[in-house]
Amino acid sequence: MARKYFPVALWATIVLALYFLLRALFQPHLSGISLTPQIVMARAQEIAFFVLAIAAGIGMVELYLYQIFFRSPRSRLTNALVRLIQAIFALFAFQLIVLFFDLTDLFRLPEGTLKAFFSMPLTLSSWLRERLLQSNFVSQENASLVSNLLLFGIGIALFILIHQMTQPRTSRLGFAYLLVAPAFIGVLFLIVYPFLFEIKLAFSNASLGTQATKNASYGLIYGWENLKTLFTGNVAKDAKFLEVFWRTILWTVINVTFHVTGGMILALLLHRPMKLQGFYRTLLVFPWAIPTTIAAMALRNEFDLRYGFFNIMLSNIHNFFSDLASQAGMLAPAFGWLAAHIGPVSWKQDPFWAFVSVLITNIWLGIPFMSVVILGGLQSISHEYYEAAEMDGASKWQMFRHITLPLLRPVLTPAIILGVIWTFNKFDVIYLITQGGPQEKTDILVSSMYKAAFQFYRYGFTAMFALVIFLILLAFTVIYLRVTGGLKATTE
Repeated sequence: MARKYFPVALWATIVLALYFLLRALFQPHLSGISLTPQIVMARAQEIAFFVLAIAAGIGMVELYLYQIFFRSPRSRLTNALVRLIQAIFALFAFQLIVLFFDLTDLFRLPEGTLKAFFSMPLTLSSWLRERLLQSNFVSQENASLVSNLLLFGIGIALFILIHQMTQPRTSRLGFAYLLVAPAFIGVLFLIVYPFLFEIKLAFSNASLGTQATKNASYGLIYGWENLKTLFTGNVAKDAKFLEVFWRTILWTVINVTFHVTGGMILALLLHRPMKLQGFYRTLLVFPWAIPTTIAAMALRNEFDLRYGFFNIMLSNIHNFFSDLASQAGMLAPAFGWLAAHIGPVSWKQDPFWAFVSVLITNIWLGIPFMSVVILGGLQSISHEYYEAAEMDGASKWQMFRHITLPLLRPVLTPAIILGVIWTFNKFDVIYLITQGGPQEKTDILVSSMYKAAFQFYRYGFTAMFALVIFLILLAFTVIYLRVTGGLKATTE
């Protein structure tokens, strides 16, 4: 009994200890924070209602599909009634989707009958709310919630009615549709809709002066002007597109090269039989497991001119070589030269060293991911290949070149593609370490795009900027896959 409940008690003890530790750390600093239990509960309720609304919507879609594929009407009369109710549900869902796109400015329905038709769900909810208020059944604050709950209840009642008028049946494709539906809804609203909205925004003059999309104008002429400005004008304050583009290419190539090379070396070292192998693999994951924001902000302080770790170490090395230069006799000139060229660096003030600082940070953060991926690939390679090659007299390098690398290709190809895409769009490290400075000399395309949007409020221009970045990465992915044939092993 004690062994059964010991892990639960241990975890409860750890959670309580962390709670009291954090409370002791933050309690002295809470006097100026206007956070009350009432505010916390209000925000928690908002989040809970939002999550429940999403869950209820997905649940109703799943129930709708279940009744279509796994329930069969009992007679012709019930068949007509059931299909009518299901058609009304489908029309209602279609109206809600179109209304959502209209309210969020993906497109604008013309005033009149068409907009009134698609606004029927909203009109129905408003009408029901007004009836509830007139009957004094609910208060003004709860009228909207109660009216929406009533509509939801009516929908559930109709589903129950359909269930009573139908009987079970088998379906070959029904289960597949039930599994795909939530993913389809997520992709529609989280990927397809934002992408379509971005395309629309790219062909507009939306900016702070137009109150974003409220008074913006749309057309091919605005898209062409945004594209022309992107390649001929300033992408942020003073930086030009080609300058930032080539810096982004350099940033990506250096990072991914070090990520893959360093990850390969560490994976090969950890793939060998050794003591404490699991411990070393756990240590390897730490830089990747630490949130990038925390790691970048900690490393930003280490690049401080006077108090940072790197400059303290460089100062110590400088002093070491200076002492040797005064005592080394014939080797004094060599040590003097080293002392003259090694010393504290202006990491944040010098453009070159600022770029080096963000490279160091991102290389350190990115190697663990590649190591884990490559290590997994190495473990999938059978030892029989190496034993056969060793019997044939192959060297370690030949086995690595002709066995390890070809068999790692299906693993390395998607890893490198992901590494390039992530590094090309690595905004957080640039922003947290240097903010693109000094003089925009460490900006890459995505950080310049951020400045165009949130410092200069050029929303239409920024959307076109994002589309160009997307097309660049899409072209790279297609060309890389065709040249390397990295996915042939998975398709042949």
